[in-house]
Amino acid sequence: MSKKPSKDSVTTATIEEQTAAFLKSGGAIDYVVKGKSGQILPPGAKQQTPKVS
Repeated sequence: MSKKPSKDSVTTATIEEQTAAFLKSGGAIDYVVKGKSGQILPPGAKQQTPKVS
């Protein structure tokens, strides 16, 4: 049997360092409330609703 290559583990420290670097470089983090999407729909796009039979 061949062994699968192990993935690099992401630690909390790494995420915190990346976040700090992002904010220091002028980035901003927006808070999106639960149930909302952060995606911006283009003009004229319609939201699709599922059909109920």
